[in-house]
Amino acid sequence: MAGLLESNGLGSMNDVPEDLLDEIKRLEKMFIVEQPKLKEITNHFVDELAKGLSVEGGSIPMNPTWVMTRPTGYETGTFLALDMGGTNLRVCEIILPEAKGEFEIIQSKYRLPEELKVGKAEELWEYVADCLQQFIEYHHEDEKMDTLPLGFTFSYPATQNYIDHGILQRWTKGFDIEGVEGHDVVEQFEAALASRGLPIKLTALINDTTGTLVASAYTDDAIRIGCIFGTGCNAAYVEDCGSIPKLADMKLPADMPMAINCEWGAFDNEHKVLPLTPYDIIIDKESPRPGQQAFEKMIAGLYLGELFRLVLVDLHHNKECIFFHGQNISKLEKAYTLDSSFLSLIEEDPFENLSETHDLFIHKLGITAKKPELELCRRLAELIGTRAARLSACGVAAICKKKNYESCHVGADGSVFNKYPHFKQRGALALREILDWPKELKKDPIDIRAAEDGSGVGAAIIAALTLKRIKEGNLAGVRNTEGLPSGKP
Repeated sequence: MAGLLESNGLGSMNDVPEDLLDEIKRLEKMFIVEQPKLKEITNHFVDELAKGLSVEGGSIPMNPTWVMTRPTGYETGTFLALDMGGTNLRVCEIILPEAKGEFEIIQSKYRLPEELKVGKAEELWEYVADCLQQFIEYHHEDEKMDTLPLGFTFSYPATQNYIDHGILQRWTKGFDIEGVEGHDVVEQFEAALASRGLPIKLTALINDTTGTLVASAYTDDAIRIGCIFGTGCNAAYVEDCGSIPKLADMKLPADMPMAINCEWGAFDNEHKVLPLTPYDIIIDKESPRPGQQAFEKMIAGLYLGELFRLVLVDLHHNKECIFFHGQNISKLEKAYTLDSSFLSLIEEDPFENLSETHDLFIHKLGITAKKPELELCRRLAELIGTRAARLSACGVAAICKKKNYESCHVGADGSVFNKYPHFKQRGALALREILDWPKELKKDPIDIRAAEDGSGVGAAIIAALTLKRIKEGNLAGVRNTEGLPSGKP
């Protein structure tokens, strides 16, 4: 691991006073996760994945998704996909042609009005149905249409006993709409469609992570895992039904595949192995749900900026060192005022004098930082970003160990994976350390790469796979087969 003077920063530590050097050493001791710890975390992760599949359950929910076939890349037909995110509603029409792994997509985005997020259930579903109606009328004006199968990406915690059903456990992402929690969202959504007579049949309700797995596997046969490293974090992979004791009473064939939505942000809620710093403990204590999402709070974009902020505020008030002396830090003292993009900008600063970081602190926080203070900030950003990438790799390694995958591709999506500097390389290095790959290996056997569009294309492909298995007579986890369309163009 990078030691004190091996920072990726272009700046030199020569001009950093002794008190700040001591603080940097202290922070390095806190945030660097060495190889033995990575292995310990990974081994515990493997056990926790298995526990989540057991009848008793564990911290990691390990939700069966009722996606029960891998795509071949030869799925065909025309499908709709609906993606309900935190700010936008996206409607897609996806055509899967004869060519392997190909797709054509037309899409429209509709902004979700803020007042809807705290309104009533009927208003939400009427708005969603209205957007679908506008989309169909715009793209298929005056056409006589067959019923189109729809895959709905609903990325909120839901209990799914069937692929075409989902009971909302709780709203997240700033939503608080009355009359939906504890209810089947599919019934409410279908009632709004029926009132408008729209030629649409919901075929699959999915989570974005499962969509990422399936969309990536559609275009790349070597994909075995789908991951999200963004505002939150999650993974999905395909398990054998025989390894899912909590589904034993369904008497499914032991070798039948079942995609599992891990919801692995909840790993180690008991705080047995994760290397928590005092700053992680503050984040957990002051979060809306203390004691939950322990793993997510150490690696997800939502928390990286807050970790950074807490350290800086602590240093300012620390009697052992002089940091931001005489500066007004009132903006810095506001919780969640910084996000992971702030750290990205610091790590991307190409200048030896860290002039871009200097300007960033002035414009965003009203703080005029000295060069040694900027050096510390640069090192801290590296430490937090590197720790997130290395801990993320433990989750990927755990699934690979559980499934005995010695080589595969992992499809990853999310703002941290796509935009945070060096995240991919740092994660790859950690995988190498955890899985003891020989140094002379030219190519990583497990390769984490950019995913396909999970919430759009993935939802459509899952709708196609669901129709296909129903036709083949596999009705496990399907509640309503009435009026199902063919999906053919």
